[in-house]
Amino acid sequence: MQLHAGANAALSAQAIELLAALAQKQRLPVGGAEQGAAALLHRHQQPVAIIGPGDGSLQECEAAYAIAACLVKAGMTIVCGGRGGVMQAASQGATQAGGIAIGLLPEEDCRGANPYLTVAIPTGMGEMRNALIARSAVCLVAVGGGMGTVSEMAMGLKWGKSVFTLHAEVQLPGAKAADSISELLEWVAAELLKNEP
Repeated sequence: MQLHAGANAALSAQAIELLAALAQKQRLPVGGAEQGAAALLHRHQQPVAIIGPGDGSLQECEAAYAIAACLVKAGMTIVCGGRGGVMQAASQGATQAGGIAIGLLPEEDCRGANPYLTVAIPTGMGEMRNALIARSAVCLVAVGGGMGTVSEMAMGLKWGKSVFTLHAEVQLPGAKAADSISELLEWVAAELLKNEP
């Protein structure tokens, strides 16, 4: 499935403003090493997890693509399960927007990696790698659902991480369900601006 920039949804003025503020926070200053070190203390170095089914629908994949593209333009890196469907769409959106997509693969090698990953990490852990995805992320964005996605959401919530959903099949207590890409991005950007790393 080939996605493209046309998959981006119209964003509200609020989403655009919050994403611009996040991009400013994530941008390292041009200057001395001391300034750079101070900025690193205030920017998020952990990625945002974009999770969802390996057999995601076109609607889910286009949403994952758009969300990832907007987040990397705001200076974030994304992490995902590294395979197809929503994971591939998010990776494609991230890398085509000039950002970094990290994939934590269940296998012991990279043969199952999607072609858009910047970094593919074979864990050899099978579905247990879902815990690594949830643990490594500053927050989680679930697009679509399935048992693997629900397990990642549940672990993220258990560890006190914010979880945002779009097109979710199952809504877990504590997860915040958005009605649109724009609303979801408003919430994610606001959370990243509010929380210090």
